Amino acid sequence: MEERLEKILTAIIQEYTQTAVPVGSKILSEKYGFELSAATIRNDMARLEKEGFLFQPHTSAGRIPTDKGYRYFVEKVMGDEELSREDQRRLQAEVLKLKAQNKRFSRTTSKLLSSLSGSLVISGIENEFYDFGISELLENPEFREIDEFSRIAEALDYIDENVDSILRKLKDGETKIFIGKENPIRNISNCSMVVSPYTTKEGEKGLLAIIGPKRMRYAKNKSLLEYLGKLLGPSAVIVTFVHFI
Repeated sequence: MEERLEKILTAIIQEYTQTAVPVGSKILSEKYGFELSAATIRNDMARLEKEGFLFQPHTSAGRIPTDKGYRYFVEKVMGDEELSREDQRRLQAEVLKLKAQNKRFSRTTSKLLSSLSGSLVISGIENEFYDFGISELLENPEFREIDEFSRIAEALDYIDENVDSILRKLKDGETKIFIGKENPIRNISNCSMVVSPYTTKEGEKGLLAIIGPKRMRYAKNKSLLEYLGKLLGPSAVIVTFVHFI
């Protein structure tokens, strides 16, 4: 992809992630500093649409990214995002508390992970899986229609069999991103999922997954799962952050 088209696609993804509103050429020109005429930006957006990276939901609307557009962004543009110290501290505190109580990864940590990602979280070891954050997921405008709610609820009814199929697709320690129709969980092709398997010090296989809208913050969610997986793994090292006044 040409550099200019890549920058326009990236700006559209960033804007749509924040607003959930189709992005027009005027916003790109005013907010993202493109030194191009509105007509040139519109032509470039039309090229991206023709090549399958963008979609125009209505004739007079702006564009939104397609699955192909998000896939290009994730693989070619995104890069890694370091988790903030505050998020690291909160995750470490929860894991330390569970270890002190000799408890497994629980619904409590699923709740924290859901609040940090703003999405639905699936977690568990062997045949014990929790999901938390359906309300967070449904707060997104993409899922306010009853049909979308019903599809997600139905998918969660079969979570155990879905988890087994996901684990078979992954290597231990591999974090994988499924976008839209790539999603291995049936009936939620309007969602994306970031998945990370891990192994406990007892040798048990665990799974962490974040399910959210396709405009989710992929880099942050990936870093959340990878960091938490390290805390739960056999070689976990927990660092205490000290704030000096």
